[in-house]
Amino acid sequence: MVQLHPFAAVRAAPAHAQAIPSVPYDVVSAAEARAVVEQNPLSFLSVIRSDADLPDLPADDAQVYALAASRFSRLLDDGLMVQDPAPGYYVYEVVSGDRVYTGIVACVGVDDYESGVVRRHELTRYDKERDRTRHIQAVNANTGLVFLLYRDPGGVHATIESLVESASPDMDVVNDRGEHHRLYRCDNPDTIAALDLAFAEVDALYIADGHHRAKSAVNAALERRANGTVSAESERFMAVLFAHDRVRLHGYSRLVTDLKTLSPESFLRALRALGTVEPIDGVDVRGFHVVPRMQPSGQQRVLHLYLGGQWYEFICQRRPGEGLIHGLDVQFLQDRILGPVLGITDPRGDSRLHYLGGASPLSRLVAGVDSGEFAVAFAIQPLQIETVLDCADAGLVMPPKSTWFEPKLLSGFTVHLLD
Repeated sequence: MVQLHPFAAVRAAPAHAQAIPSVPYDVVSAAEARAVVEQNPLSFLSVIRSDADLPDLPADDAQVYALAASRFSRLLDDGLMVQDPAPGYYVYEVVSGDRVYTGIVACVGVDDYESGVVRRHELTRYDKERDRTRHIQAVNANTGLVFLLYRDPGGVHATIESLVESASPDMDVVNDRGEHHRLYRCDNPDTIAALDLAFAEVDALYIADGHHRAKSAVNAALERRANGTVSAESERFMAVLFAHDRVRLHGYSRLVTDLKTLSPESFLRALRALGTVEPIDGVDVRGFHVVPRMQPSGQQRVLHLYLGGQWYEFICQRRPGEGLIHGLDVQFLQDRILGPVLGITDPRGDSRLHYLGGASPLSRLVAGVDSGEFAVAFAIQPLQIETVLDCADAGLVMPPKSTWFEPKLLSGFTVHLLD
């Protein structure tokens, strides 16, 4: 059973609603964040990427977190961001082209993370955990949303959608992709009770994006328990929940800087020892993944690669009994090609291996290879979302950069204070 908690969010004052919300901290470099803040000093990146303005200091220097805290305090003290007067839930609606994504923003208990009600499919890195834990403690808030999925037992998503059918949004922010991010505040006690009742039928929540944000919030809560500064709000973290069949999942492309000692011809020969490799034409590089020439059977896997100005389709037979993890294309790519053929044994740390999120057109893979920056690019077919949930249910760890979920959410859109 899932229990949600309403909270009184801190949000941008109406006059600054377009200026303050930003992309998450982990999708931009320090240099990119600095450029955004120079153009827009109110951008929430000034809080969540304060290291960008202290380039001569290590990113984990105490002054970085002190600067984040002072900037967030200034936004509050100057009335640029304001806390809502009473706890509530918030419907978060993203309109992207002809797609509409509708979720609910609420707080989730740290205990639910620890007990496994909140399930995950990725490992977290200690350095990233430590950074965000220190950031949470410094600013006394969850500044970014954890993206959670739930299997709808029937009627939960419809209940959420019904709340905005004839309502006007409290916030409507347009991002640089032209998407509308809308927020609807729901503080009516009857509405809160109806949502609580609906989610009582949900058995589990699944982290789609924000593994480090969730784990860091848990770490911060444990630290507060240890030092005697625990509060009701520090035992919770902020999240947005979407029905699993109402979001979009893309593949996550891989790019490799060189072929080790292999020529393009010998690399293709190595692939042909594993399956069939055929050149293909007419790939629509405006799309997010390559459409297979023919739909592979359940016993086949298909990958696409771009090498030497040419797209290729690779097809091989699946091995019996592969299981969930070894059945993944990204795991096959690592185990059978990147590791043994190209010598990339550490997919988390090898500088030769780069990743491109799936909501990027194939033209970016083509440009990367054609420019000479990369030798080969692999375009991965999207996973079934059920596969991700099944891995989490089984307590399995998926390879890094296996999933790219949409919608992408704003930081600073809602903020959850811990005291």
